[in-house]
Amino acid sequence: MSAIVLTTLNARYIHASLGLRYLAANMGELEQDTEIMEFILQNRPEEIVEALLAAQPRIIGFGVYIWNVTEITRVVALLKRVAPQITVVLGGPEVSYECDEQEVVRLADHVITGWGDISFARLCRELFQQRPQAQKIIAGIQPKLSEIKLPYALYSDHDIAHRTLYVEASRGCPFKCEFCLSSLDKTSLAFDLDRFLDEMDKLYQRGARLFKFVDRTFNLNIKTGVRILEFFLERLDDKLFVHFEVIPDHLPEQLKALIVKFPVGSLQFEVGIQTFNPEVQALISRKQDTAKTEENLRWLQQESHAHVHVDLIIGLPGEDVASIADGFDRLIALKQQEIQAGVLKRLRGTPIIRHTEAYAMRYTPYPPYTILATDRIDFPTMQRLVRFARYWDLVGNSQRFPKALELLLDESPFARFLTFSDWLYATAHQTHQIPLHRLFDLLFTGLTTALAVPIEKARAALEQDFIQSGCKEMPPFMKTEKDLPRKSKAGNLAKRQARLLAE
Repeated sequence: MSAIVLTTLNARYIHASLGLRYLAANMGELEQDTEIMEFILQNRPEEIVEALLAAQPRIIGFGVYIWNVTEITRVVALLKRVAPQITVVLGGPEVSYECDEQEVVRLADHVITGWGDISFARLCRELFQQRPQAQKIIAGIQPKLSEIKLPYALYSDHDIAHRTLYVEASRGCPFKCEFCLSSLDKTSLAFDLDRFLDEMDKLYQRGARLFKFVDRTFNLNIKTGVRILEFFLERLDDKLFVHFEVIPDHLPEQLKALIVKFPVGSLQFEVGIQTFNPEVQALISRKQDTAKTEENLRWLQQESHAHVHVDLIIGLPGEDVASIADGFDRLIALKQQEIQAGVLKRLRGTPIIRHTEAYAMRYTPYPPYTILATDRIDFPTMQRLVRFARYWDLVGNSQRFPKALELLLDESPFARFLTFSDWLYATAHQTHQIPLHRLFDLLFTGLTTALAVPIEKARAALEQDFIQSGCKEMPPFMKTEKDLPRKSKAGNLAKRQARLLAE
């Protein structure tokens, strides 16, 4: 039994919610009465409600995000039907802005907007003390970072062994990119570094080896970045893996000297490019030195062992297909290992809404509020680009088809992959749940028909990729006569007899 339950729906089981652990760590005297219960999007709402009620809570706090608000709305609706006496409190970025429009807000008892580290515990105390009714919408108090208790001790041994551990050395962002909620921050605030690294050391001593930093600007403060990299270099072993998000045009020599010391498989950088178009950058208030960015990406590819994941956004105001193609082709030319072509989503509260009418930006009216069309890209074309992004993830980012990719992309990467993407959708009629052996076969047919690659050239490339892929089922194009199953005459006769009897 727990008087207070903190819960959310994670996208996958391996994700452990950092936000819930911050709330629990800062409950003060109520921490012993607080329990964290995490679910995933695939859990049925009825199962979630049953599990929550088994804890017999008086208060349930939900962490609400763009990816789980639909499912949480259903859970809260069920809760209010079967246990209306339980107080439901919402928090998180999805309910921190434009609250009056949301069904989940209407169903809940209270909503804490913005920072909840201190405010959630304060609200729980008021509810338990039966003070005069608290307001429904409560603006979260932003304390000094030194007043927030760090949550890392609340990662369990099971979390450490089986899940991704999210950590942060800082909060906020000084940049104003209009598609991002961090554009609303006044600046970036850093936790005391000695205190933070002490917590990281405790996690490491407990066996943690997978650290994913959620800082928006890891390399903003070079002295901090240097100390963090030195910390992990001192603890380097064959299991360590550290992920950072970095500013693409800010990679001074002090950081480079440390980055090159990390071996293959230990360091990953997520690099937000978003667009190379200077006019679009200006429209969305993004400052980026393109020449320096390309120089740094080239250096990372040629001189370091870091795995680099670069982001492009499809559907930004003022950007057409030709501009998107140029950005994609530039990244291919820079030989980037992973290119995430993401489709723009209108996060609640972000300033990008100011471009809605001027650039005819139309979004889905339900989460995750994906862009449907702009004045430069109509709806059918946007759907083609959405499929392009999905198929690129399956083929380009999977690392399974290096030889086939050379033939797929050739000298016009974006144009050729878009042609292949159009053919693949027209042939397969699906973008998900394509078995690997079938994908190999579709690649062979697509290369040799839609892109006119010679049959033997395509076969040789895909056979090499297949051997390296670990795929157990041989695709049809690779099978010779001796590999094909022989039809049994007796079996055929039995089938005919069964059909005649049924008739």
